[in-house]
Amino acid sequence: MRRFIWLFAAILPVFVAAACNRARPAESPFRPTATIKDIMDSMVDPSADVLWDSVATIVSAAGTEERRPRTDEDWAMVHRKAVELVEATNLLLMEGRHVAKPGEKAENPEVELGPDEIEKLITADRQAWTNFAHGLYDAALPALKATEARDAEALLNAGEAIDTACENCHLKYWYPLSKQAEKAKEGAGSVRKP
Repeated sequence: MRRFIWLFAAILPVFVAAACNRARPAESPFRPTATIKDIMDSMVDPSADVLWDSVATIVSAAGTEERRPRTDEDWAMVHRKAVELVEATNLLLMEGRHVAKPGEKAENPEVELGPDEIEKLITADRQAWTNFAHGLYDAALPALKATEARDAEALLNAGEAIDTACENCHLKYWYPLSKQAEKAKEGAGSVRKP
């Protein structure tokens, strides 16, 4: 019996230590530095602009211009921006990333929500935020595939889906009080989620 008590006393601290280690959540290996606003301004918006501008038909007094990536360099540049846009959606989902830097305000507070309000919306319904980010990913992936296939028509078609994914998210988080958001709510009964 005495041997059992000593064995129990020796093993008990091991079990307690193991239980304490299990109760602690694992530390994330990620170190988010940029804000959601930074990622939008430096990656999402510029990449989407390149994709949207890469294929177009421009009619002017001088005639009609068919804009398409034509050279290897053109396609490589558009491909890099498609990769950037697709992967930016993953960066938007990283836990611990704030919407903006402390003290940043909305540029147009009559129409836009402030960063603190947006962050509260994201925190209150993280799944909705994830769905919007996945919606952008799903919209941008065909653009990436189009650049790999060098298919200008598919790249053009992907542009509309990217625009819709961006706009759906903006209507919920950025300017839900705008006339455009109100029209979308009236017309569809609610804001369409990707």
